[in-house]
Amino acid sequence: MKSIKFIVSLVLIAVFAISCKDDDVNVPEVELRDRGEQQLADSDSLVDYLSTHYYNSDFFLTGTNHKYSDIVISELGEGEDVPAGHTLLIEAVEIHTTTYEDTDYDYYVLRLNQGGGESPRFTDQVRMRYEGFTLVDGVVFDSLATPEDLFLTGSGFNPGLIRAWQLIIPMFNCADSFMNSGGITNYNNFGLGVMFVPSGIAYFSGTASGSISSYSNLVFKFELLQYEEVDHDADGIPSYVEDLDANLDVLDNDTDEDLAPNYVDQDDDNDGVLTFNELMPNTYTVDTNMGETEPVLASNEYEFSRSTSNGIITINTVTAVDSDNNGTPDYLQEDIAINYNEEEE
Repeated sequence: MKSIKFIVSLVLIAVFAISCKDDDVNVPEVELRDRGEQQLADSDSLVDYLSTHYYNSDFFLTGTNHKYSDIVISELGEGEDVPAGHTLLIEAVEIHTTTYEDTDYDYYVLRLNQGGGESPRFTDQVRMRYEGFTLVDGVVFDSLATPEDLFLTGSGFNPGLIRAWQLIIPMFNCADSFMNSGGITNYNNFGLGVMFVPSGIAYFSGTASGSISSYSNLVFKFELLQYEEVDHDADGIPSYVEDLDANLDVLDNDTDEDLAPNYVDQDDDNDGVLTFNELMPNTYTVDTNMGETEPVLASNEYEFSRSTSNGIITINTVTAVDSDNNGTPDYLQEDIAINYNEEEE
């Protein structure tokens, strides 16, 4: 059966938007600017900001598990020198470049702690604390002091996060451990940083809320605490793997051209056999009581589920099979429809 949830969601969104339209409500029109020209202006603004603002760098030389709220960014007054124990941002940030919507963008990252755990992918769910404010006037438009789970890449009614987050958050690692105490979770050695991003990989002509305007350059202080790998359509293939051309965009991968991208399509090749059933299942049992360790999965093998009972871990995996050895797995070939979950008679 085809996955129609993605298409239905888009239809519902369109219907909702039309039904909610009120001719008496005046919605200000936003002039759509040329991305290339806007990027030039944004780049100048970002460089000027980074060249005239400093942060409390020495504070992070001692202690551990600093919070985003510990990061203090101040403007350098005319004729003033950077105070001792502080560093001009332009001297501390990393400069990165990306191409998005046929436009080259520079964005900047202040890396205060890499984090000791593993890194999420751009399609994963992340647990974050953060604060976002506008570059020009410093207005805080969003913040999370309590950890919350966010989808970097969304689907249906959940649009996911801005392009900048999909690019930058995977550059950091999550915490290497955590402990629950009295209903509070404490995280150890998590990713901590600040991103300075142009409007083109933020909201561009749109806006996140009424407190910021279109074409705003944004700053986010953030903590990456945990993450979870996401398989949006539960077909056994993690969503990041469904980025077939490795361009960090899952929306442009639609093998069967049915308008549902592979990452939200449960039959990617439209051969009548669900993607999950075109994957070879396997189960591992790991007895930690006997000192057994978890298996190393093959590059085309993915963990689908796991459970633990009395020290025994049961891991269920699926493997993408290429039965004709042509370099393309069965689940992406319409002319191969082998159901590896079908019971033999």
